[in-house]
Amino acid sequence: MPVLRSAAPADADAVTAVHLASRAAAMPWLPVVHTPAETRWWVEHVVLTQLRTWVAVSGDDVLGFVAVDDGRLEQLYLRPDRRRQGLGTLLFRQAQQAEPAGFTFAVFARNAPARAFYERLGCRVVARSDGRGNEEREPDITYAWRP
Repeated sequence: MPVLRSAAPADADAVTAVHLASRAAAMPWLPVVHTPAETRWWVEHVVLTQLRTWVAVSGDDVLGFVAVDDGRLEQLYLRPDRRRQGLGTLLFRQAQQAEPAGFTFAVFARNAPARAFYERLGCRVVARSDGRGNEEREPDITYAWRP
């Protein structure tokens, strides 16, 4: 099983690669609204500096990451070849430890595998939107996890 550690600035390229590959594989229908360079900037200057972020690693390879902030699960992404191996649950459990009072997060409505994953972990739907509030303009669902 991979180990979790706090993300470091040196992880920016690997975290960006995981983010881009995961979104492309899991949501090929999702509009791409940022270039890879813009995504890399966001990872370096937001995900790794403004959020509490952990990476799952095997040796030097970053396999996935999770980021939380003040009652929100902001990011949880896995390399596509690491899905359905327990890694997502490991990262989700880290988010639970980091935010023991609970958290909310959004999932695109069409992302049925992600929705099923979170529902298996006990998350519940608390709101739905038509997508006007996100950059992709894609309907989403707000979930909550409560202990």
